[in-house]
Amino acid sequence: MNRRQFSALGLASIASLALAACGQNKASVDSIKKAGSIKVGTEGTYKPFTFHAQAGSPLSGYDVDVMNAVAQQLGVKAEYQETQWDAIFAGLDARRFDVIANQVGINPEREQKYIFSTPYSHSKGVVVAKADSSISSFADLKGKKLAQSSTSNFGKQAKEAGAVITPVEGWAQSVELVKQGRVEATVNDKLTVLDYLKSNPAAGVKIVAEDKTESASALMFRKDETELRDAVNKALETLKKNGTLAKLSKKYFGTDVSEKA
Repeated sequence: MNRRQFSALGLASIASLALAACGQNKASVDSIKKAGSIKVGTEGTYKPFTFHAQAGSPLSGYDVDVMNAVAQQLGVKAEYQETQWDAIFAGLDARRFDVIANQVGINPEREQKYIFSTPYSHSKGVVVAKADSSISSFADLKGKKLAQSSTSNFGKQAKEAGAVITPVEGWAQSVELVKQGRVEATVNDKLTVLDYLKSNPAAGVKIVAEDKTESASALMFRKDETELRDAVNKALETLKKNGTLAKLSKKYFGTDVSEKA
């Protein structure tokens, strides 16, 4: 056997082992129930969806409550792994967790690589700027400097509007840069912004424009996790019928965001 034949066989063996390992790591419903927990990737810094009320306090938020309710329907506990937004997809790819619960918007690019649950929230993108800003529409973002997470739907929306992007880790950093005048605006989820303005009425920022199109967010899985996705969809359907999703929505937003407006 020459070196090339050996190398080819060696690579084939490695590939086979890698595929076998992936199969063994597949998050089947049975394996999750056997483990007693489902691993969930989330930021933990995106209020009111996934956050800590104060340092050292338990993880909370709308997405966390929804995921906990889903896990309960599956007969397991939700085990959270917190990570920055721009690393969250890589964590799912690497099988560090089984699902992402972090207001992940559904878009064609993500659907090419991942699969989604039934949506559990509906909202719109809004532009946030200083109170005295001249920005009054998405068209006004052309050439303006915006703080955005590079992999978010809102970052994409800002780019499509012609904005110059300053990369950030998430909403908290974005709004701080707007307040400091280091960027001119940021685009984010209306529900997040309304919650922020309610808690920070003297922040000196406001919503200056609102997208006309409503977007849907859902739990996200790897392409090969259709069985798990289907089980989660069944759980979400139960939570919708028994009023749990509506109750959780009203707890955080005062209205039912689990349904389309």
